[in-house]
Amino acid sequence: MRSLLFLIAIVIGLASPVRAADDVAAAQKIISSQADALARDDAVTAYGFAAPGIQSIFTDPDSFMDMVRNAYAPIYRHRSFEFTESNTSGGTIEQKVHIVDADGVPWDALYTLEPQPDGSLKISGCMLLKVGQAV
Repeated sequence: MRSLLFLIAIVIGLASPVRAADDVAAAQKIISSQADALARDDAVTAYGFAAPGIQSIFTDPDSFMDMVRNAYAPIYRHRSFEFTESNTSGGTIEQKVHIVDADGVPWDALYTLEPQPDGSLKISGCMLLKVGQAV
């Protein structure tokens, strides 16, 4: 019986990192898909990746896109977009992205994604900081 419990504990322990890796991969796909939609000026698709809390602030795709153009220009128009560290905690995923904007200026973004009742992940926030700038 002890051997069985030990075996179950090992299997559960091994499954957690696999699940976390799957969650991070899904989060990265969502972030990339939104960045691609922004690059195409596809407001409807980009807005669809935003969590309900974001959608309650920007109540339609066009107002969301206007906000991105003004407040997140390095994401909206970028030369490069590279995933770096990630973290998962309680279902929330934090994903760092190194971005070089259209002018060649480096930025770091921290995206947060949260699971939704339907099982999907949605982007619940993004903090953007110019590399070398104090917080």
